[in-house]
Amino acid sequence: MSPRGWALLTLAGLGVALLVAALVLIPWQRPPAPRADQLAALRDLPTEQVERARQFRSALRPGGWTALGVGLLVALALGLTPLGSRLIELAGRPFGDHWIAQAVLGGLAVVLVADLVTLPFSAWRHSVLTRYGLATNGWGGWAVDLLKSYAVSAVIGAVALLGFYTVVRLAPRWWWAFGAAGAATLVVLLSFVLPVLVEPVFNRFTPMEPSPLRSQLMELAERDAVPVRDVLVADASRRTRAVNAYVSGFGPTRRVVVYDNLLREATPAEVTAVVAHELGHARDRDVLAGTLTGALGAAAAVVALYLIGSWPPLLRLAGVDSVAQPRAFGLLLALVTVAGLVFAPVQALMSRRVEARADAHALALTGDPAAFESMQRRLSTVNLSDPDPPRWEYLYSASHPSTVERIAAARAYARKVGR
Repeated sequence: MSPRGWALLTLAGLGVALLVAALVLIPWQRPPAPRADQLAALRDLPTEQVERARQFRSALRPGGWTALGVGLLVALALGLTPLGSRLIELAGRPFGDHWIAQAVLGGLAVVLVADLVTLPFSAWRHSVLTRYGLATNGWGGWAVDLLKSYAVSAVIGAVALLGFYTVVRLAPRWWWAFGAAGAATLVVLLSFVLPVLVEPVFNRFTPMEPSPLRSQLMELAERDAVPVRDVLVADASRRTRAVNAYVSGFGPTRRVVVYDNLLREATPAEVTAVVAHELGHARDRDVLAGTLTGALGAAAAVVALYLIGSWPPLLRLAGVDSVAQPRAFGLLLALVTVAGLVFAPVQALMSRRVEARADAHALALTGDPAAFESMQRRLSTVNLSDPDPPRWEYLYSASHPSTVERIAAARAYARKVGR
C-alpha cells in the first residue's frame, strides 16, 4: 500500500477514535434547565444590569466578527496565493535560503503578518473593555501582555516548526505519520507544561493566607477526593475586573487558583460554589479528556493536511510543489484556519456539555443552590456577560451555558432535593 493509502486508513482510524472518545468522555446528557425557569431568571435580573451587559456585548460584536473575517481572508491570501511562499523566501534569503531559516523564520513571519493585520481589532477590543470598566491595565499593560503573548507563541511555534520540518526532511514519504505522532505528543506536553511555566509569565501567584475560607476550600477538595497542593491567589486585578477561579495542574502540581477580584467581590459561599465547579472538572478528569481529544484531533489534522494539501490545484494556487516544503506553510495555515472556523460550533457544544456537568457537580458537592445562583448573578454582573445571548452566537461560540441556563439548572436542582 502506498503512503497515501496508509494515510487514508490512518485518518479513518483517528476519526473513529476521536468519535468514540467524544461519545464516551463528553456528557451529552445535560442536567435539566427548563426554559420556563430560564425566562423567570431573566425577569428576576435587574433590567439595567441586563441592558448594560447587552450593550457591552453589542459593542464588542462588530469588531470580534470582523476580526474573524479579516483573519480568514488574510490566511487565505497567504495560503491560496504565492504571497505566503514569497514571504517565507524573503525571510530565508539572508541565510542563504537554508531550510531551517525558511521553516522557522519564514513560518513565524507568516503568523506575525496574520497577527499584525488583526492587531487593530485587538486594540479596539481593549478600548471597549476599558470604556466599560472591565480592563484595568491601561495601554502600557496591554502592550506588555501582548508582547509576552507573542514571545511565548514564538518559542512554542519555533520548536513546533523546527520539529515538523526536521521530520519532513528525515522521512519525506512518511512525514505525516511521524508528524501526527509529534503533534499529539506536543498537545499532551503543553497540557502539563503551560500551567506551570506559562501562567506565571502573565500573573503572580501567592499562597492564600490562612483563613476559614482557605480551610473550607481545602476541606472541600479533600471531601471531593481531589487532592490539591495549595490554594493560590492570582493578581488578576492588575489586568481586569472580571472574577474567576480554576483548578490548575495535574497530580502533585494541582492547585486551586482564585482571582483576587473574586475574593473582594464575592461572599465565601459564592467562592466555594465557583471552586466546587472547578473541582468538578478535576474530579471528572476533564482536562485529561480534553487533552486526549485534542491529541487525537491534532494527529488527524496533520494527516488531513497531508492528504488535502497534496491536491495539485491547491499547490498551484500557493505557488509551491509540495505541501511538505517550508514555503508551503501559508497553505497549511489557511487550511487550519478554515478547519477551525468549521469545527468551532462542535467544540463549543462539547465545552458547554462539560461545563454543565461541572455545574451539576458543584450543586451536589455544596448542596447550596442559593449560593450557586447568587454566584451566577455576580459573574454576570461583574463580567458583563449577556445572561441570554442571541441563539446563533450561542450555538457557534459559547463555551459555557448561559447565565439563565445555569440559574435554571440550580432551581431545578433545588426542586429535586426539596430546597
